[in-house]
Amino acid sequence: MRRVATYKDPDTTKRQAAFTLLELLVSLALFSILSIIAYGSLQSVLNARHQTEQQAQRLTELQMLFSIMGRDMEQIIQRGIRDNFGDRQAALSGDINHLEFSRTGRRNPGGFARSHLQRIAYLWQEDEIRRRSWRVMDRAQDSAFQEGVLATNIQALEFRYLDEQLQWHSRWPLPKQNGNTPSVLPRAIETTIETQAWGRITRLFRVPRGIVVKSQQHG
Repeated sequence: MRRVATYKDPDTTKRQAAFTLLELLVSLALFSILSIIAYGSLQSVLNARHQTEQQAQRLTELQMLFSIMGRDMEQIIQRGIRDNFGDRQAALSGDINHLEFSRTGRRNPGGFARSHLQRIAYLWQEDEIRRRSWRVMDRAQDSAFQEGVLATNIQALEFRYLDEQLQWHSRWPLPKQNGNTPSVLPRAIETTIETQAWGRITRLFRVPRGIVVKSQQHG
């Protein structure tokens, strides 16, 4: 059997090789474009996840803050104190950005011989809401307090106080009017917090009535 010789044109071979190289370049370009698109999508997903986690953390922080505030204010008592200078202070005193009061129900898991009463203060400093507590009720000049940060990135903290006539005030206790002593405690305390992420959030806390502890009792 005779073999038929085939003839390959060198120019055709070169053209085929060139076409294959062009396909490779196009494939690399498409792969690069797809990689950029995929990376951008992945980065968007990661950014969205990060923002979601931050929002969830801020929300949890605010929920914890209001929970602690509610627990403290539900146990407010009519028990005045003496401050570091020996001056008498009301059972509850505050203005628009600061609140201080006496409360009962101080936990004592160790069973130590100490009072169940506690003096608490809330204040807004450097975009933070801080909670202070004192180990004793009637303080000496060297009485120190413990302080913890409950919330950060807070743009404003405002308190308002509801009196017996259902009127709101920005300061407590109220000044004496017509020689009558105002109520020792307000009926309720309105707390408003402003954040950049959530705007203004307001909570109303009812103040218990009828719980009286003599101021001669030391903490």
